[in-house]
Amino acid sequence: MDRDRSTFYSRYFKRLFDVIFSLLLLLILLPILLIVAILVRINLGSSILYSAQRPGKDEIPFTMYKFRTMTDEKDNQGELLMDNLRLTPFGKFLRSSSLDELPGFFNILKGDFSFVGPRPLALKYLPFYSAEEKRRHSILPGLTGLAQINGRNALSWEEKFQYDIQYVDSLSFKLDVIIMIKTIIAVTRRTNIGVRGEDSPEDFDKYRARQQSNENELG
Repeated sequence: MDRDRSTFYSRYFKRLFDVIFSLLLLLILLPILLIVAILVRINLGSSILYSAQRPGKDEIPFTMYKFRTMTDEKDNQGELLMDNLRLTPFGKFLRSSSLDELPGFFNILKGDFSFVGPRPLALKYLPFYSAEEKRRHSILPGLTGLAQINGRNALSWEEKFQYDIQYVDSLSFKLDVIIMIKTIIAVTRRTNIGVRGEDSPEDFDKYRARQQSNENELG
């Protein structure tokens, strides 16, 4: 019976919840969205938004939006500088406060992802997942998830994916409510909030390639 309720929720109610609350939050937070957009324009120039391709449900790509947090500074060869060199104090504040994530509500409204689910990662990581890890793409990705409330950047890649699979197998209305409440608490207290570009772990493709290389050498 519990499984039937969870399946009904995931198929029907979860999407309704996403639409209603993303619309509500966009209306409530519209003044903040406008203020942040203006500050981004003043501090970082244009464009205001950062967009990136991410794999959604069934690994189908979609464009994810955030407020821009880095400059476009380049080296003498015309290549962009490393992330930590382009990340300004203002950008750090947007990331640590999660204000850069606010445009994601438009993605939720469009149906690209949900409030809760496995965090969408880079497309370039797709060839490096194991069959079990690929299960994280069997549902819509989320703005927050189990990994985000259980350590975020302090977790290893394996731990993050374990939480993602746990969520896929345990998806329910009750679990989503718990995750949302704990996310709000974490953002408010600014706990477990690493600054992407400074506190982020090694890129997963590099990590898995190095791991596989070490295994081959041992073998």
